[in-house]
Amino acid sequence: MRSFSLIIGLLLSFLTVTYGQDQHGDQHSNSASHAEEASAGQEGHGACGCLHDEEAFPEYNPTASAFQHIGDANAFHVAGDFYIPLPCILYAPDHGWTLMMANKFEAHHHGNGSKAIDRYVLVHGEVKRIADTAFPKGEVEIECISHVMESVKGKEVEMPVAVYGGTCYALENRSTLDGGVFGGGITSFYDFSITKNVFTMLLVLIFFFLVFRSVAKTYQARRGQAPKGLQGFMEPIVLFIQDEVAKPFIGARYDKYLPFLLSIFFFILGLNLIGQIPFFPGSGNVTGNLGVTMVLALFVFVVVNINGNKNYWKHIFWMPGVPAPIKLILTPVEVLGLFIKPFTLMLRLFANITAGHIVVLSFVGLIFIFGKSGASMGGSLGGAAASIPLTMFIMAIELLVAFIQAFVFTLLTASYIGAAIEEDHH
Repeated sequence: MRSFSLIIGLLLSFLTVTYGQDQHGDQHSNSASHAEEASAGQEGHGACGCLHDEEAFPEYNPTASAFQHIGDANAFHVAGDFYIPLPCILYAPDHGWTLMMANKFEAHHHGNGSKAIDRYVLVHGEVKRIADTAFPKGEVEIECISHVMESVKGKEVEMPVAVYGGTCYALENRSTLDGGVFGGGITSFYDFSITKNVFTMLLVLIFFFLVFRSVAKTYQARRGQAPKGLQGFMEPIVLFIQDEVAKPFIGARYDKYLPFLLSIFFFILGLNLIGQIPFFPGSGNVTGNLGVTMVLALFVFVVVNINGNKNYWKHIFWMPGVPAPIKLILTPVEVLGLFIKPFTLMLRLFANITAGHIVVLSFVGLIFIFGKSGASMGGSLGGAAASIPLTMFIMAIELLVAFIQAFVFTLLTASYIGAAIEEDHH
């Protein structure tokens, strides 16, 4: 059903939506003049590369389109120029707080805004800031969000710029953990916005809070009676995690860790499943975001190592019965394993969920590839004929993966906890 809705929505909107803009030009210039020099050699695009009417159907870029749809954003893109806005909460030390809804940017064409507000602009649904401090403050009508080619570390990279008054204004580098060592940077503002991934997580948390609150009340009201309704649906799932995951891997002390395992399982499962629903507020690619899976893995890392007993740490730093020279080799490997385990948890969930979304979007992209971005209706129909069965097949697999990945993450977490609290056997 999701694939059919995706295709119908895309068919309705392909005449108004333009593709081929790469959202991964995150290493921006720090001056507007540099961007102007880079755009000076472009022909047929006006002063700074704004598309003319005759360029309504640019070449379709499937890679950029796929990554744009699975990325985080400050608004939900439904179809064409229709977006469901989310709150933007921005703070810049040189300006103060800026609170607004994302629709103030008047987004169109894949989330590019037509307004700049206090030097903030919307690029592919993401809030960025114009680097030039001389840019006018307040609400300013900009001509477009364009792209210029610039050399970064000897490589030509396409980077977004805001066009105002015929001048290209470069945008700030995206903040990265490396602080700019590998091409990122640190922005001059802090973004506390409720993005679609944050909104999705809040939605899932509220949903399961209401579900388990209802189930708990039913248990209290029907004490000693057979489960029914929602209680009867949830009980087998909880018992499955308890009997097939917690007890076998953790042992007699499983009840202490069962709430943690259930929280992880239902949270991941809920995020995986809600991401299957098209055009639904909350259908973000949350577990396909490395930041989210990293935090989940970090929780596991903390719980496992805080509860590790003397025997657990002894086997890591000084393995009994192993010759001392061998210990010098094995100890660094065991210490490295402390970090490799959560790292693999993070990557496995991220890679499997992201791969499913990219494959689905790639098959949907056949409509635009065969239809030459809307220029050929016959090609679009032929692409749809090929895309529908392929997308339906992948969606069935992706639905199965949603359950499997939630189960695998929980299972491995239980095994790590079990190994950390296991007593020495003589």
